[in-house]
Formats: sequence, structure tokens, C-alpha cells
Amino acid sequence: MDRNTALAAAEGNDQVLDSQKVMGTQTLVRGLALLECVADGVSYVKGISSRLGTRRSTTHRMLSSLVAEGYLHHVPYRGYTLGPQLIRLGARALEQRPVVGIARPHLESLARRTADTVHLGVRDGNAVLYLEKIPGTRGLEMRSRIGQQMPFALTGLGKAMMFAIPRDRWRALYEDGLTWVSGDAHPLPWPEYEAKLDAAIARGWTYDFEENELGVRCVGAPVRDISGGVIAAISLASPVFHMAESRMAELGPMLRETADAISRELGWGS
Repeated sequence: MDRNTALAAAEGNDQVLDSQKVMGTQTLVRGLALLECVADGVSYVKGISSRLGTRRSTTHRMLSSLVAEGYLHHVPYRGYTLGPQLIRLGARALEQRPVVGIARPHLESLARRTADTVHLGVRDGNAVLYLEKIPGTRGLEMRSRIGQQMPFALTGLGKAMMFAIPRDRWRALYEDGLTWVSGDAHPLPWPEYEAKLDAAIARGWTYDFEENELGVRCVGAPVRDISGGVIAAISLASPVFHMAESRMAELGPMLRETADAISRELGWGS
């Protein structure tokens, strides 16, 4: 084989490898999108195929492969659900976030003392990502769940994390939050929102008066790490009839103490 022929053959092999890499990446991305569909409650081949824009035969093959690997589970007449492998990965992902393991005993203690729902969340862009939820015993199930995102600026968790955000970025986050809320929520007008956030920073905890979810009020406080930066927040939430303003004022210092205890275990103040 002469030099030119060898070079042409090598280039051909490189093109084949590049094509295989692209196809492999596309398959991976499509598989992840399929898992997100199932996580969002789209559980049948027809719905998944429509959402992904793939043929039903292709979708069925992908689903079968994911079931075989344990990433999905198929229930006859009920469709597909997330499988045990994803549950294990999710548990490991939470364990690898040190704030979750450190915070959990404190959150459980707080839930027992108050009977309210306790949350732990971190910032994810313009959203709050819920890492932990301990349901209260007040008889009302809230829509929040671990792994869910909610508007950053309009939740008790998010407002507590805004303590560390420069003032000139507040308005943009507030405006973005308005695009998330449903028609039954009660977001504050901007001037009132800004004034209340200033007051929250001064006292060390925030209030959410049904600004994100109708019928639910909450109190939030920031969690800091060794650098002093706000890395997370915790909140207490309950139905309005269990969250009079006077009770929220009483819960604030308790919540702040819990947030500070978690922060100290993360190295804050040392």
C-alpha cells in the first residue's frame, strides 16, 4: 500500500469513528430525554414517542433496553416507571452532596418539634432545586418534592438564598419568578417585595405569604459554608390556618438556629 492510499484509508477510518461517536452521543442524549419523560409522568410508548419525535418502534427498543438494564420498570396496563437502578443512583447523588447528610438530622428534629413540612434546597439557575423534604403532620400534602424545581425569587428557600445575591440582580430574578407562578398564587408587587427582602436580611429569615403556592405559607433561612457564602436554605411550610403571622414570627428564630447549626457543621464561623 502506497503512502497516499494509506492516508486515505486512515482518513476513512477516522470518519467512521467520528460518525460512530456522534451516533453514540445522540443515542445517549435521546435515552436521557426518554428517562426525563418517564420521570415527568409520560408513561406510555405513544406519549413518549410523540414527545421525543421518534418512531414507536425506535421508542419501544429504547424502552426495552432501559428496562433490561434496570433504569426503567414496566407495569402491564400502567406503562413505564423509573426503575431500581435510578433509585440507587438518586440515593447516591444525594449522599454525595454533603449538605444533605449533614442537614438531615437537624431537619428531622425540626419537623418533630413543629409538625410542619421541612425543606432543604439549593440554587439551580433561576430555580430552587429541592434536595430534601420531610412532610409535616398537618394533613395537607404540598406539591413540592425532592428533585423538583420552583421559582427562585418567590419561595421561602429562594428568598433566603437571595441574601447573598447583589441587589442589582434581585429584580431580574423576581421578574423571572413571575413567569413560573400559577394564577392562584399571590406574588407581591416589586416595591413591597424589595422592602420585605431588606427586612428579611436584617432579621435573618424570610417569609412566604402564599407567593408561590395558594394556601401555603413558609419561613426560610440561609445555610452557609466555611467561606461564609450561602450554599443552601431550609424552610418550614404549612397551611395558612396553621401559619398565622404571629406563629411565623415565633418560628423564625428557631429556623435560623437550625440553619446556623447546619452551617457550623459545614465549617461556617470556624
